[in-house]
Formats: sequence, structure tokens, C-alpha cells
Amino acid sequence: MTDRDTSGPAPADEGRPEGGPEGQPERRPGRGSERGPGRGSERRIDIAGDAGGPVVAGDHNVVIDAQHGSTVTLLMEGRRPRPVRRDRVALLPRRQHAPLGRDTDLARLATAVRDGGPVQLWGAPGVGKSTLLRHAARTLTPERDGVLFLDAARREPEDLAQDMFEACYETRGYAPSSPELRRLMTGVRVTVYVDNADFSPEGLRTLMDAAPDATFVVAGRDRSLLGDGTALRLDGIGRAPALDLLARELGRPVGAGAEGSTAGDLWETSSGRPLLLLRAAALARLEPAGTGALPRPAEVGDLLPLLLGRLDAEPLRVLRLLTTLDDADLDVGHIEALGGARDTDVLCGRLVDLGLAEQTQRGYRAVADVVPALRERDPEPFSVEVLCEHFATWIARPATTAAQVEQHARALEVVAELAERDGRPELAVRIVRAASPALARSLRFGVWGRLLDLGLPAAQLAGDRRAVAYFTHEQGIRSLLTGRRVMAAVLLTEAAVLWRQLGDVHGANAAAGAHQYVPSHAANAQGTLLQPDGGASHLASSGPSAGPSAPDPSTAHAAGAHGTVAHPPGTTTDPGTAAHTTAAQHTTATTHTTATSHTAAAPHAANAGAAKAGAAKAGAAKAGAAKAGAAAHSAGAAHAGASAATGAAGTGAAGAGAAGAGAAGAGASMAGASVVLKVVAVIVAVVVGRVVISQAVHSFAESRSGSSSSSSSSDTGLAGRWTGSDGATYEFDASGGGYVSRGRDACGQDASTEFTGSGDTYSAERPIYDTTSGSCTDLLGEATTTITLSGDSAKVTTTMTKSYQQGVQCFSCGTLYLTRQQ
Repeated sequence: MTDRDTSGPAPADEGRPEGGPEGQPERRPGRGSERGPGRGSERRIDIAGDAGGPVVAGDHNVVIDAQHGSTVTLLMEGRRPRPVRRDRVALLPRRQHAPLGRDTDLARLATAVRDGGPVQLWGAPGVGKSTLLRHAARTLTPERDGVLFLDAARREPEDLAQDMFEACYETRGYAPSSPELRRLMTGVRVTVYVDNADFSPEGLRTLMDAAPDATFVVAGRDRSLLGDGTALRLDGIGRAPALDLLARELGRPVGAGAEGSTAGDLWETSSGRPLLLLRAAALARLEPAGTGALPRPAEVGDLLPLLLGRLDAEPLRVLRLLTTLDDADLDVGHIEALGGARDTDVLCGRLVDLGLAEQTQRGYRAVADVVPALRERDPEPFSVEVLCEHFATWIARPATTAAQVEQHARALEVVAELAERDGRPELAVRIVRAASPALARSLRFGVWGRLLDLGLPAAQLAGDRRAVAYFTHEQGIRSLLTGRRVMAAVLLTEAAVLWRQLGDVHGANAAAGAHQYVPSHAANAQGTLLQPDGGASHLASSGPSAGPSAPDPSTAHAAGAHGTVAHPPGTTTDPGTAAHTTAAQHTTATTHTTATSHTAAAPHAANAGAAKAGAAKAGAAKAGAAKAGAAAHSAGAAHAGASAATGAAGTGAAGAGAAGAGAAGAGASMAGASVVLKVVAVIVAVVVGRVVISQAVHSFAESRSGSSSSSSSSDTGLAGRWTGSDGATYEFDASGGGYVSRGRDACGQDASTEFTGSGDTYSAERPIYDTTSGSCTDLLGEATTTITLSGDSAKVTTTMTKSYQQGVQCFSCGTLYLTRQQ
């Protein structure tokens, strides 16, 4: 959340500042004028409702198609857009009061910014981070190329990076690839202020790497800036400025007697947090007798219920709308249409004055702690049907632009979640299907992906096969455009099959046409590289699936026929040996011994797993997003004591049923120093209902020990040979600014895994499959493996990032530690 203004008097002609709890809003911003920095016409794409025009992402020209799925072609030589650098950037927050009691904090911040940053302001909600950050953006001397202010609330780092690019360059309909973006932004010396930047350390690094020469100043709840830079904790304001704040909000001086004592006690009880002081003054103004008496310090914890109890029906109805949408921004026009309020600006301004709502760059939203408080008082949410109808109709209007839809993407996301939670997945499908083309056109691929991730399982629940095909197709296009090549190959293969099952030749050809631009090593993992036209037809007979794409409610979460129930292992399993550790615990000693002594054991284990998986496979989810055949399942041979039965998170038949994927490549011997170190399969066990499935997250390159030389020193980055905390050996080769590992996956295909990133952090994304049948079948989601270097050691963390079906849970995601071999 943003923080309440603690500022002093503003110039007479400035009005009061924006910012909700951050500050008093300008009362009449004008409908449709709530644009964030750099969100004017010069940097957004107004499409007048046409979802069919082309945009350019990286090396790809994309025509957005709302019916059959988007089409992709490669740019012709010399046709790449040539963005023109702006002379200077000056995208600032609205002018506001100077913060009260923040002179020392502002001086510390100014020093850190002069030193070149990055700088992070962090502290409790309502302590004044946003107020100080905004004031600094307007008053501190920026870098030579200007200053840029962004609000990161519920936004993705890659979308903010595109904001920065469009702010610094004259461009239209172009999203450069990550390497090209870094090239273009190198040498651009701007000061970038980012509010509500509640990212992980990796997320912050991704954002800052997009503009290598910019100085970043970010604000968020928790400290996440690690390594270089300055992290400044912001605490409450002092007693004197707290009394000044109370006096300003009361509209009169605070008395020196009993009232002064009460005010001092309020300051102490609230720890000097401006938001709480604001609410105390607001409650005093609402006293029915007009006495204006400050609340007792003991009532600080009850300020919200007391304020909510004083609201009239009209502001309460508007606040109920805002809290239904959780942390989403809503434009004044939507608030007026949905809330039925008169003088909506004035009414929302009153909620801001009371510390119940905040004005943002894009409209208004409820303050975070108001959401649970109002729901406890009034648990009946705003009508989901009304919200869906309103937004779907609004998106369909010819005058609604892609920029406007993107600005309300969080609201659309919340509405879709509410619809599915309310048992109305068809409404969620309607919202996401309507918004998807505009979000693609906006080139904000992060939020586009979040909406697609909601739409696909909703379509499966609704039994909408055409929507399943469309969302699978668009996820494939997005994966291709964002460089996630393995996922693009998987999803576009599946989309072509689904379109062909529906008799939609146009959609099948579009998917097959896009698939041909997947790099060969990713496409080869599929077993078949699709071709347009005839290629799509071929899929109908030999593709991964010929069954219905809609989920079967009766079987989607059934238990295996053997009655076994998968359960999480007692301890978190290392991602480098997730399958191996679990298998060693839950499979027979014979299997384990065979696996570690002779490679011939692998087929036997695989067959055993497949034999026991039959009925369990029948219980797996049948959703249409999940049948990508022999896709890039990057498991390879198990290593150094890894069990042949990999990936099981359960016992008995369930454990053996999951063995197939990893077992196909198992079998490195442990004996002697001359052991041959094969590709290490990282199988993450997950569960759909009670059915065990497995995932290959990544594989590491084959190497041979004994006479081989040790890796070079730590200045080689990730390249070289490493020993894992599981006893295995891993090897990486430098390739094109990242690192790659190669080997054969569990599907028998040559595969490679590319870890990309910069500095000391690299990551790779891999698909999750149901392999209970002993082969690569249903695609269930994605996981990300992140490697963080620290000298001659590294931390490997695997997390499940996306689920394409209901009820998928990762039990074996965890952490592995690597030590460089000397």
C-alpha cells in the first residue's frame, strides 16, 4: 500500500497532493485523466478496439487474433523498429506537500542517490515511504537524462522494464528482447523511482538489469535489496511533526492541556505512523456532537471499525466495491458506473481523507488493511455477475484502448478469480478472453501471462474447449515472445492439436506456423516439428492427444486404482535430487541397489512404474492444456546413487507409478573415482488430487570424472564443474551470455537447458508433466530453477511457478547447494 502524506502546507495554487493515504488528492482530476508517468499518448498504443493489428516483440512480428489465436512471423532483415532516444525524461508524480518531520530522512536519501544507488526505502505500511519517495522524485537532482516515477503495485518487473523503455524512447508497438532492451538502455542515465516495489531480490535485480546505467530508488514493505546499494529503514515521525499533522487534519491547533496530552499518547501508541494519526483525526472530525475530541490512545486498534461505522450508505457502497476488488485500482468512471455514486470524485476524496482509500496513478483503491476490516463487517461482496458484465461490455467497446485495459488488468484479474471462486468459471473465461488481445497489444507480457494463467483452468472447469485451445495457443505465443522456448514448443504443439480437434484449420495453422520459429533444439524435444498447413493436418493423426480437451469432473482428481495416496516427504527435497531422495525413501532396496550398480536396471524400473501407473493415469486430470506428448521433459540419467524410481512423493503403487520419467535415464555407477557422470535428472514430484505425477525441471551437462581437469576459478561464473550437496557432479558451459547444459531427456530426446540471467543469478524454466504412464504426457504447469552464485558456492532453488490444472501441488521443490570443484 502507499503511505499517508505527512506534509506541511502546500503552495496556494497547488491544491492538495494525490496519493490516498499518501496525501490529499486533487479533487477533480477529470475522468480518464488518471494516467501514470509516461502513460500519455506518446507511449501507449490506442487501437480503437481493433485487436488484429501487428506489434513487434523481439525478432517476431505478431498479429493479434481474438478468435483463432495470434500468428507470428519473423521480421524481415532491416525491418526491426528503430526507436528514437528522447532527449530527456521527466515523468513525475503529482506535486505534493513537503513531508512533515522527514528532513533527516530526505538528507540520508539524497546522499545515497548521489552515491549512485541503488537505494531502497523500506518500512511498515502507513509509515510514509510513498510520501517521501514522491517528494524526493520531485526535489532531488536527477541523473543527466532525467527522472522517471513508476508504481509497481501488483506489476511484473518485465512490464516495468517496458515502461522504462517507452519512457526513454520514441516508439510504437515494439517490445525489444531482453538483450536488445539492455543494449538500448545502456548509457541512459536516468533516476528511476519505483513505489510499491515489493519484489524478491531476484525481481529487483531483473528490473535494475533492464537499465544498467540508471539509478534506482525503490520503496517497499520489506528489505529485499541485497549486496551493493543502500537500504534505508523508515520509521514513524517524531512527536512535534505528529502534532502538526493532527492539527492540519483537525483544521485547528492541538490544545496544550488534556488534548495535547492525548495527542502525545496517540503519537506514542501509533509509533508515529502517519496513517494511524490521520485516522485518529478523521474520527475526531466525525464526532456527531461536533466536539472534535481525539480518540483515546486505547482506541487506536479500533479506528477502522469506528470509522466504518460512521460512513453513510453511499460512501460505504463505493468502499464495498473497492474492497471487493482487493488491491486493484479503479478509475473514477468505473466507480461511478458500478457504485451509482453522485460526485464520485468528491466521495472518493472523502474516503481518502478518512484514510480508507488511496488515490493512485490510475484511479482509487482501498487501503490494504481496510479490505479485511470491511469484509468482516459486511461479508457480502459486490455482485460478481455485475462486475463481469460491466467489464466485458467495457472492453468490447470500440473506444476502449489497449492501454486502458492494461491499466485495469489487476481489477480484471480479481474479477476472474472471484468468478471462478463463486463457481462461475464461464464468467472468468469471458473476462479473460475479452481482455487477452488488448493485453497482448499493450506489450505488457507479465500481466498478460497472469490473466492467461487464470483463463486456462477456468475454461477447463467450464468445459469450454474452444477457450482451452485459445488460451493454450496464446500461452504458447507469449512463451515464444518472451524467450521461453521449451514451453513455447510444448504449448504450440498442444494448441495445434486442440484446434484440429475442433475443426478450426485457421487456428491449427496459426499454432503450427508459430511453432516453426521455435529454435530447433527446443522443437526437437517434441519429437515432431510442426509445419504450417500440412503440418497441422499431420497432428490430427499422430499428435500427442486425440481425446477431448475439456476436463472430466468425474476423473479429474480421482485416486489411483491401487488406493495409494501420495504424500509430501518428511523433509523438503533438494531440487537437484528431488526424485532421488524421495525414491530412496519410498522404493525398495533392490531397486535402489540395481540403479546404482548397473545401467540395465533403468528399463526395468521404468516398466515397473508404467505397469503400476495405468489406473492412476486414468485418474489424472484430462484437461486440454495437458497433453503435449513427448515434450521437452528434460530429465536425464540419474546419478551417484540416484534411485531408478525417481520422482515419487508417495509409497507403493503411487510411488512406482511416478518412476517412469526418471527411470528411463537412470543408472550411473557409484564405484570408483572413474565413474561416468551422466546427465542428472531433476524430477519434482507433484500431486493432482491423489495422483502422483513428475516434473523434469532441468538437466546438467554430461561430464566424465577421473582424468578430467577441474573447473576454473570463480571468475568463470557458472561455467565449470560443481559438486552438489546431494553428492552429484554438475557441469555448465558458457553460451551466449548465459550457461547451457546438454543431454538426453527422459523422453529419449536430445535436450539442452539454457540458464539465463546476469551478475550472480541465473534461472531456467521447465514444464511439468504427468508421467505416471512412464512417458511424457499431460502438461500440468511450470517450475523455475534459480542458481545464485556466491564465489565458489551456489544455491539452487526450484519452485513451482505455474499450474495449468486445479490442485497441482509441488512437494519436492526445495534447495540444493553447489561447491565448485577445484
